[in-house]
Amino acid sequence: EAHRHFDRLSDRFPRLDSEELPMRLVTARQMAAIDRRTIDHHGVPGIELMHRAGQAVVEELLARAGSVAGERFVVLCGKGNNGGDGFVIARLLRENNAAVAVYLLGERERVTGDARSAMEEWRAAGGEVATLTEETAVHEAAASWRDADYLVDALLGTGLSGEVQGLMRAAIEEVNRLRVPVIAVDIPSGVAGDTGLVCGVAVNAMLTVTFGLPKVGQALYPGRRHCGTLSVADIGFPEAAVREALEGEPPIFMTSKADAVRWMPKRQPDAHKGDAGRVMVVAGSVGMTGAAALASEAALRAGAGLVYLGCPESLNDILETKLTEVITLPLPEIRRRRCLALRAVGDIRRMLPQMQVLAIGPGIGRFRETVELVRRVVSESSVPMVIDADGLFALAGAGLFPLPQPAVLTPHYGEFARMVGCEIADIQRDPVESCRRAAGEWEVTLLLKGAPTVVCGPSGETWVNPTGNAGMATAGAGDVLTGAIAGLIAQGVAPEVAARLGAFAHGMAGDFARDELGTHGMIAGDILRHLPKAMKELTSAP
Repeated sequence: EAHRHFDRLSDRFPRLDSEELPMRLVTARQMAAIDRRTIDHHGVPGIELMHRAGQAVVEELLARAGSVAGERFVVLCGKGNNGGDGFVIARLLRENNAAVAVYLLGERERVTGDARSAMEEWRAAGGEVATLTEETAVHEAAASWRDADYLVDALLGTGLSGEVQGLMRAAIEEVNRLRVPVIAVDIPSGVAGDTGLVCGVAVNAMLTVTFGLPKVGQALYPGRRHCGTLSVADIGFPEAAVREALEGEPPIFMTSKADAVRWMPKRQPDAHKGDAGRVMVVAGSVGMTGAAALASEAALRAGAGLVYLGCPESLNDILETKLTEVITLPLPEIRRRRCLALRAVGDIRRMLPQMQVLAIGPGIGRFRETVELVRRVVSESSVPMVIDADGLFALAGAGLFPLPQPAVLTPHYGEFARMVGCEIADIQRDPVESCRRAAGEWEVTLLLKGAPTVVCGPSGETWVNPTGNAGMATAGAGDVLTGAIAGLIAQGVAPEVAARLGAFAHGMAGDFARDELGTHGMIAGDILRHLPKAMKELTSAP
């Protein structure tokens, strides 16, 4: 009942206010620079921004709840500007006839600057401030919080670094024990704004109202989960201030449906299969024909006109049975292993000039001769490439970068950690920066598969993909993605853009499959089956 005014939580990243232009994500440092630029160079006082922030939160509540009259609010404030926003919110809620109790975590004397001005405005309006300076006092006060209809988290802002301890930790733990809907101000306290990591403990919010631009940590797990529904509020940062603060910084965007629609390849009414492009897939080994089949068919389902699958010759009949529309090419193999032999390089080399793109790696195996085959093909390729799975295994430590043609690499966290020579945990600490650094060093487009998927180009431009769900954690899902990206490149989409678009469409297909089947029973074939529906959605969207 307490949650009656709010949208049901979803594992999809919430729709943002702007769907028309790329939604830029910012780090805590960048947001602080925008804030400072607005105050110092564009004449907007800090207290005015604080008033606007508080007003934005209250307006969002009113838009969702209709009225807050008679509702009971507990507002938890820290000593910094996030707490100052909380004092403004408390005052405005009271003006809208809500019952409001305000708690300050820390000594009142340590509240300074604009936050102090906001606190004094609250007090001048007749509001009281209960100060909590001991952990025992926090636990005692929390007994009364459970009677609230809503709780406002204005404890810690986006610039958090280091472990949350002491009073703040006690307060956050108490908040999370309650069955009271939480509205987080700017970001749930305890979530790192740059990485989405939880700094020991973090508030589980039902609604987060963030200001100006969404933060990187709100797009990455686990921070994304702690945000609940995310609303991005325009509080009047001048466009010039944003532009000046972000000038020269490699941008980080979150892909929107409008972006994906804009990137979709166009097809003329009189197009023939040659116009839609040719893909060569080199994949498969004994026991792994499914990977080759999924990647090949996904390239067709993404719109490629012709797909050729180079596979070990003894597996050709199996794959011809699996695949009706794909042209199979039996290649020389190592008989006792039933995987591609090095002498297949010549056949692949002769085929590539007729192709628009090469997809290599799914299920190809890791036998030493096959690894050498992959290295030879990749280092000599005359067409753009999509490299996945065992293809990435072959590249690790081979010293082949930069590659002769544009390439999209699609590792999951384990494959990426092996390629860069670190632990998975090292990447999880900052996946965007890890991905960006490697893409620049290797001069490739790097698609780091995960929740969410991150796509970085050689220039450092980064796109976070919002589509997809936990049901896609299933064998073969990555093979479908590889084929989809290759199919888009074949149709003339630039490799870097094809990686972004492929990730979005692949995730959308997964969401369609989830809606039909749920997350537990989904398999990669379900994603493949729904890929045409996703492509249609992106083609026919206005």
